[in-house]
Amino acid sequence: MAASVASREMPSETVAKVNGIIMSAGDSFVLPAKYEGEGVHSDLIRSLLKVQHIHRGRVTCIFTVKPYVCNRYNTLHGGAVGSIAEIVAIACARTVVHKDKELFLGELSVSYLAAAVNQAEVMIDASVVRSGRNLTVVAIEFKLKDKEILTYLCRATFYNMPLASL
Repeated sequence: MAASVASREMPSETVAKVNGIIMSAGDSFVLPAKYEGEGVHSDLIRSLLKVQHIHRGRVTCIFTVKPYVCNRYNTLHGGAVGSIAEIVAIACARTVVHKDKELFLGELSVSYLAAAVNQAEVMIDASVVRSGRNLTVVAIEFKLKDKEILTYLCRATFYNMPLASL
């Protein structure tokens, strides 16, 4: 851990309290070495997803919340929601955007409405809202499978760029 640098005017008790708050805010969990490297986190997230339906402009998946994607409150971590939304949105956009165009994620917005607890089954429904020559917008809904409660709403905006020909 790096040493803290604080103003000389700041009382040492205050510095200690702030350091304590910051250190206790995050989990002190260390990932094993096999989970370090490029693409590993995407593989972990993708391993959660099971595709239910694929249609033009629409993709439906299901996943079970596992402990390794939960936060300290035993609910789905917000970063995992964003990662899952991005993966499903790309899959959905690919059903309408030709493969000779590269997708660039320009914006991903997430609204957290309710929590999905550990071991909950969640349905993800992604649909293309708009697709044009240069832009594709995908809406993603996360719902608890058993109660049909809307938990997260996401919207992804992709820029469609032609592949470079060298």
